[in-house]
Amino acid sequence: MARSGRPSRPINIVRLARTVAFSLRAFARKFLLLRVSAPPREPTSSSRRHSVGLLGLALVVASCSRAPTQVTFHATGFPKTLAEWGLFTVKDHRITPHKGMVTYELATPLFSDYAQKWRTIWMPPGTSARYEPEKTLDFPVGTIITKTFYYTVPTSAAKPGESREIVKMTPATYQTGVDGLDLSHVRLIETRLLVHRADGWVGLPYVWNADQTEATLQRTGAEIPLTFIDGATRTDFVYSVPNQNQCAGCHTADYRTRALAPIGPKARHLNIDFPGPGGDINQLQRLVQLHYLTGLPASNVPRDAKWDDTAAPLDARARTYLDVNCAHCHSQTGPARVSGLWLHSTVSDPRRIGVCKPPVAAGGGAGDRPYDIVPGHPELSIMPFRLASTDPGAMMPETGRSLVHQKGVALIEQWIAQLKGECRVDHDAADQVAIR
Repeated sequence: MARSGRPSRPINIVRLARTVAFSLRAFARKFLLLRVSAPPREPTSSSRRHSVGLLGLALVVASCSRAPTQVTFHATGFPKTLAEWGLFTVKDHRITPHKGMVTYELATPLFSDYAQKWRTIWMPPGTSARYEPEKTLDFPVGTIITKTFYYTVPTSAAKPGESREIVKMTPATYQTGVDGLDLSHVRLIETRLLVHRADGWVGLPYVWNADQTEATLQRTGAEIPLTFIDGATRTDFVYSVPNQNQCAGCHTADYRTRALAPIGPKARHLNIDFPGPGGDINQLQRLVQLHYLTGLPASNVPRDAKWDDTAAPLDARARTYLDVNCAHCHSQTGPARVSGLWLHSTVSDPRRIGVCKPPVAAGGGAGDRPYDIVPGHPELSIMPFRLASTDPGAMMPETGRSLVHQKGVALIEQWIAQLKGECRVDHDAADQVAIR
């Protein structure tokens, strides 16, 4: 027991080893200088043993200070570098996942200033997640979920990791990430970890260096100025890496527990075909084959539409887009529950999804528009107005973006334009709104 009476802190072996290695290297340099300046003499057996002992200790410490080559779960603490988790190898302009990590994709991803995202899941050997029909899959303690944010840079960029200019992704520059990422024309921005420890989930943001060789923990967040190029249009903006507390703004989906939790890997978001082990197959089936998922039913598994799949029904596409981008707050138990606007794709009550629903406390953020959704009239509806705003007092979502997702806004406007009905005030009860 520590003399101070406080519980001893867990020792970070990797960090300790690095410190000792640095001290040994410094000692070795001084030792060699002394040997060079001193007159030669016949070594004794004891000096030989001493030198061999120092060399052996240095080799042991040096081997300990290297980044682990397999996934290393840290049950406590906040490792300073991403390498300490042993998740990836970065070599020859490529980042490669380590054994046991499974790349996945969502049918409709959250919009984050046009950033491309590489997602992986790792679980301890012998463990698996349990299927949930509506909620996030029930992941075991020890799970590590990663999301790496990156951009394609112009081919003329001599050093991609320092390029301020980024370009919009095209089918030609898309990477599945199944075997890692080719970094030849990519700027890595950050890798976020969601780690399931015994006392709950913790979120850790790691920001990549200019050489794209290492990412360091930035618990206070970071701001990175960039220029987004979309054809002939150039837009300057600041990419914001959330601080550790801001993770809870989206990932605390239940006000009753206030517990951090993943929000993306739900069955309905994962129920698509995607390349990987076993070929181009359904992602949920792949997880079952890899013994990463149990309890998957043989049928009636929910499936969300892809927001940009024009062959899918417009209503399904728009509802999925709102689910992924808004429902982590706008739900019956989320941070925006008091708004009365609940945007999960499974909600069927028109009023709950905003049809003819007046704002609760939008203030100037409503844009002088009367209802969240006015059927047939996107130009009168609050929802597309807020999605198209970059004013901090009006924009939705409130965090996670600085730019406007033009195609996303267009989708919601198209959806509202084809909705039938009208909003009117019931004169017998002026505070009621009827839908017909």
